Amino acid sequence: MLTQTYLAHLPETLNALKQADDRWTELRSPSSQELTQVVSKLNTTLAHLDYDVIVAGGTLGLPIALTLTIQGHKVAILERGILKGREQEWNISRDELRGLVELNMLTQEELDQAIVSEFNPIRIKFGDREIWTKDVLNAGVDPIYLLETLKQKFLKLGGKLIEQATFKTATVHPNGTEIHYESNNQSNNQSNNQSQSISAQLLIDLMGHNSPVALQSRDGEKPDSVCLVVGTCATGYPENTTADLIASFTPIQNQCQYFWEAFPARAGRTTYLFTYLDAEPDRISLETLFDEYFRLLPTYQNITIDQLDIKRALFGIFPCYKDSPLVPDWDRIVSLGDGSGAQSPLSFGGFGAMMRHLIRLSDALNQAISTDCLDRASLELIQPYQPNLQVTWLFQKSMSVKLKQKLPPEQINQLLADVFGEMEQLGDLVLKPFLQDVVQFGPLTQTLWRSSLKSPLILFKILPQVGLWTLLDWMRHFVNLGFYTAVDGIIDRNIPVLVPFLSAQSPAFQYRIYRAIEAFKYGSGKDYHPHNNEDAPDNEDVQPYGGLQ
Repeated sequence: MLTQTYLAHLPETLNALKQADDRWTELRSPSSQELTQVVSKLNTTLAHLDYDVIVAGGTLGLPIALTLTIQGHKVAILERGILKGREQEWNISRDELRGLVELNMLTQEELDQAIVSEFNPIRIKFGDREIWTKDVLNAGVDPIYLLETLKQKFLKLGGKLIEQATFKTATVHPNGTEIHYESNNQSNNQSNNQSQSISAQLLIDLMGHNSPVALQSRDGEKPDSVCLVVGTCATGYPENTTADLIASFTPIQNQCQYFWEAFPARAGRTTYLFTYLDAEPDRISLETLFDEYFRLLPTYQNITIDQLDIKRALFGIFPCYKDSPLVPDWDRIVSLGDGSGAQSPLSFGGFGAMMRHLIRLSDALNQAISTDCLDRASLELIQPYQPNLQVTWLFQKSMSVKLKQKLPPEQINQLLADVFGEMEQLGDLVLKPFLQDVVQFGPLTQTLWRSSLKSPLILFKILPQVGLWTLLDWMRHFVNLGFYTAVDGIIDRNIPVLVPFLSAQSPAFQYRIYRAIEAFKYGSGKDYHPHNNEDAPDNEDVQPYGGLQ
């Protein structure tokens, strides 16, 4: 196989790929094993709480832990391994990182140092149709520097970092949660696998897609969709400072539509192949997708594999659930990040979603802890229903093929070329938000209207592909998106009246109202304000309303 040949010099990577494929096989198989119950409840009160907050999962949890520490809370991080960044850059836009500075986690100089590469322009390509934009996923962040800088600030402020500690169980009590973990640290002459426990008012689950807490909440539910991703970072490419945000140049193959991404990197060039599909048992394996990657890469990048020096291989399985974000099942436990499904089904990385919501989450968590609004109903307000994310399910379904479905080979490419072509005509205020996982009612309506005028039969092409139920469900979310947009506009116009009124209310009442206001702001996509766009309004408040306390 091509994968075994071209990655033979990376035996650990091949072993990890096999493990990932085993996980993919489990996701595609009917559940035959009893789900591990890691969370339980007791009605006894804990005599002592060690911390205000415990964050399980350090990679995306570190920014949350640091901002809560800055706000004066006593925080501990539980990390399965050593908390450090990977060598490969995280791609994001510079503007999406502003929360790190606004929340005093980084200085502007430190943020500039964390961004190790920037590039423009950015290409979108479907078949023969090319669209060019800029300043979208065009910054490469060094995860090693970023996480180390945040970690040292966290420790300096008194945060507790527990590394090489595997989460085992959590017990919810009326006044807090006790977390049991297994320590693999051999320091202090302790042997391996020491069982220990700590407690806090709140447990924040940021353990990712395979979080045992999130899996228990999902109760073994199969994902509604999956994004498979494979790729490499290599040297040997011709000099190229442009990037591909999404590119497709082949027809439907293996009941998949293949999409590509490519970014300049310090170690050469990173290229990804990804596809959206369901979790049916007969779907292709990760290794098969990797074989396809190596088969098609020479055509995509106009190179031969032999001229490349592959430094790293990258791959992932990103399950998506329509029932997202994940609703808390218990008091005093909330899931954030990948495990909660807080990003849209079009995106396959939690870093961007975390950065977009960082200011909102920081304010919401701080207020919840300070007012002891840590019951299930109150925690659910932190991760509310967002119609602007739910409407993207139709786009994801239109970019995938059912297992036994027969479609014209170029249908998906043609559909995407038409839709993105209309977005291009409408300008950056329509195109850029969508490319950054933000869907707004006005731009979406304009795009669909223009697309239907240009291709009157577009609905009849999509309907057999996505199904009637998917289309009807999308219409519900589309109507809600319009409603959320209207309500957000009313709130904006009445802020001078709302703020004095809310300031006179109880802290718990303020918490709930501010969360509702934020739900309309973010659920309508009206939190998006491109600072670098000359056409963008320059007088709108971009902060979550909780900041007006």
